[in-house]
Amino acid sequence: MSEDRWYMIPTSVKEVERLGWDYIDVILFTGDAFIDHPSFGTAVIARWLQKHGYRVAVVPQPNWRDDLRDFKKLGAPRLYFGVNAGAMDSMVNHYTAGKRLRHDDAYTPDGKAGQRPDYAVTVYTKILKQLFPEIPVVIGGIEASLRRLTHYDYWQDKLLPSVLVSSGADFLCYGMGERTMLELTRGIEAGRNMHQLHQIRQIGFYMSGKPKVKDAKILHSFEECCSDKKAFAENFHEIEILANMMYPPVIIEPYGDGYVQINPTYPPATQEEMDDFWDIPYTKLPHPRYKDKRIPAFDMIKFSINTHRGCFGGCNFCTIAAHQGKFISSRSEASILKEVEGLKKLPGFAGNISDLGAPTANMYGMRGKNEALCKVCRRQSCLFPSPCKNMNRNHERLLKLYHRVDSVKGIRHSYIGSGIRYDLFLDEKGFVDESSKPYLKELVLDHTSGRLKVAPEHTEDKVLYYLGKPTFRLFERLRGEFDQINREAGRHSEIVPYFISSHPGCEMSDMQKLARHPALRGLYMDQVQDYTPTPMTTSSVMFYTGIDPRTMKPVFVERDPEKKKRQKSFFFNRK
Repeated sequence: MSEDRWYMIPTSVKEVERLGWDYIDVILFTGDAFIDHPSFGTAVIARWLQKHGYRVAVVPQPNWRDDLRDFKKLGAPRLYFGVNAGAMDSMVNHYTAGKRLRHDDAYTPDGKAGQRPDYAVTVYTKILKQLFPEIPVVIGGIEASLRRLTHYDYWQDKLLPSVLVSSGADFLCYGMGERTMLELTRGIEAGRNMHQLHQIRQIGFYMSGKPKVKDAKILHSFEECCSDKKAFAENFHEIEILANMMYPPVIIEPYGDGYVQINPTYPPATQEEMDDFWDIPYTKLPHPRYKDKRIPAFDMIKFSINTHRGCFGGCNFCTIAAHQGKFISSRSEASILKEVEGLKKLPGFAGNISDLGAPTANMYGMRGKNEALCKVCRRQSCLFPSPCKNMNRNHERLLKLYHRVDSVKGIRHSYIGSGIRYDLFLDEKGFVDESSKPYLKELVLDHTSGRLKVAPEHTEDKVLYYLGKPTFRLFERLRGEFDQINREAGRHSEIVPYFISSHPGCEMSDMQKLARHPALRGLYMDQVQDYTPTPMTTSSVMFYTGIDPRTMKPVFVERDPEKKKRQKSFFFNRK
């Protein structure tokens, strides 16, 4: 597509008319305000399809409580509707760990709460299927992706079926969706039959009758899971293994007289594919419809750059690998530098990149030394319980990227706002290789804005085992190296540890030990999270079942709200 054909994605009838369109190929409904930035999935899919010649419109935060005019205003698309809840699961967006309603929403103009429904994917899809029963609906994004199979819902405190069953959607695109959505769009446009569309990778769908796929992994049925917590734990253990394989089989989960089928993922995107995904002239601004209204989530990312996707850390409470995958897909240095140059054209940019990173910033370019071993690997984590010997943890390429970015004229600072894994460059013996100490020194002195945020999550090995995190002794070593770097440079910056309370396996006595741990003296300690069970994590399965799905052994779970509050209070009552 030539540059002059790039248009602002329309969100209203007037904007569509201004483009002179007599039809729209795809209409996307989202629970977020529409921001044309690659950090937001709606913009990524809209621009990616646009790049391949499709007319795409977006309806952000439609009103589901009135006469449904927002759902009807653009009419029926030529191909299909797309639906997502936004950049967060709508229930996580709405409620605290104590199930209290939040009073703000970072993804809404002026932070106004209440602009999307609970279970937004299901609500939006049901409305569209009611109004336009003949038009396919494709669901995706975090909420759909992580609810693609039977899952525990903390807010209803029970198991819910696949969102395909609850919503009635025709297709579910899970994970990072560029390749899937383009193939599905082309397939629907070409008039392929349902059997052909059901062969596309990285989609899910519901079918009545009996499955006919050979070599599929058949899970316990939804009904079995609801009557037997052990069956649910066994299901999840299989799902977790398959989600972290490079070439998994088809997954089948029975439901009554039908089943949900989840097709395998695409292989990890190549560097060339990653560059292609980013070679799009995003405006990197909120849609003009918002005028001067502030969208808090945009403030956090407007001068940031994503360098890669995926995370092989395998934390039990985290959903990154379940959505983005365990294997790292990195952009080329040239692609990143091109985006850096583009930042200089943005209004308000003063030369400071707020975040040059990804889910785990220092995994850029990392992969197995022998890819053949990775292709058959079934590990959930490449780092826990100990680092995989096949993983190349060298930071030289990342350091060279930092140097190239910082050498761009007009760039004053490139900060690392994303999380880092210090067990990538430290072990109990010291630094991992010759690149490790230079990386930490440069991170602290050149890429940290006053505070280095890290996430040991707890101090006690028993709890860390259930979290899937390394021993706290690594944090103690990190703090020693951090303090020495500051002393030698005559600098004063802080290291800020993040912790979780009330995680499965954590008892009151563990929090008492954390509060008294000598390695935490003098540290800034307000970065505390009361554990919230979110769909499709090992930790949420433990919380619901009281079983560790990795071993099928019992695990202590604190469910009493008052005792959960007491666990968290230890962070603030330390002496």
